[in-house]
Amino acid sequence: MRGVLNKREPKKLDRENLWGYALKSVGQRAQTSSEMRAKLGRRAADPNDVEITLAKLKEYGFLDDRRFAETFAESRLTNQGFGSGRAMRDLFARRVAPALAEQSVQKVYAEQDEVVLIEAYIRRKYRTASRETLFAEDKDMASAFRRLRMAGFSTGNVVKVLKRFASKPELLDGMEELDE
Repeated sequence: MRGVLNKREPKKLDRENLWGYALKSVGQRAQTSSEMRAKLGRRAADPNDVEITLAKLKEYGFLDDRRFAETFAESRLTNQGFGSGRAMRDLFARRVAPALAEQSVQKVYAEQDEVVLIEAYIRRKYRTASRETLFAEDKDMASAFRRLRMAGFSTGNVVKVLKRFASKPELLDGMEELDE
């Protein structure tokens, strides 16, 4: 049969091999408990082994959702320069509990001035454009607005910073109130 992918069922693992698989997995990439539960669930011969393995991983300190969330948010801030909204969205996508994600993001972003972060983001992403022509056309300003919102910055602060760069700042009047 042409064009049909041969998807094999992954080999089911007993408790000992599941433990080895879990150790190898956390050694390759940090994961949340929920991600690990799903991964182990696909490979466990006995579903009860999943919870036993998760408990053992937590006991040895290999799986800690709070530490994961704080490290992940810190990475989004320092490595990518994203805003807190993006860090939250990404943590939700990684299956971190909403309360824990919010607490971690607030802790990491507590001392940050979002306006300064937005300005740094613009300097980094638009470094080749001259300041005079940066947002000269309406479509360029709209594109930058969308890009900054997707990067997790609040509408009010995005508008405030874009007004400084825009050739027609009056187009942004009244948008500060649109914040979520």
